[in-house]
Amino acid sequence: QVQLVESGGGLVQAGGSLRLSCAASSRIFSLYAMGWFRQAPGKERGFVAAVNWNGGSTYYADSAKGRFTISRDNAENTVYLQMNNLKPEDTAVYYCAAAKGSTAAQDMAVRQRYDAWGQGTQVTVSS
Repeated sequence: QVQLVESGGGLVQAGGSLRLSCAASSRIFSLYAMGWFRQAPGKERGFVAAVNWNGGSTYYADSAKGRFTISRDNAENTVYLQMNNLKPEDTAVYYCAAAKGSTAAQDMAVRQRYDAWGQGTQVTVSS
């Protein structure tokens, strides 16, 4: 089972940027599709972005398109989420997740498809 550790969260003003990182323990990291989800207080955990095994395909929630960029470095076993032009509504705990094996495009945003989760990192955007 792959273990995931997120970092990079924090407090930022609206319009600012943050870069989240997720380090994976597995030496077969390249076999996993990777995703970012977030959960705000009182809300369900929702999809933010995902990337396929080699970084060739990326997927975004409508709220993230044009502002967030997901990428991965398989040599470093790390996936990133660059977040620009942050808004107060982006405030949430952000979770990294891994889905082993081939993952269809339509499943990239499905929380249940993911096999492993990190502990989360808090992102707070002040207005």
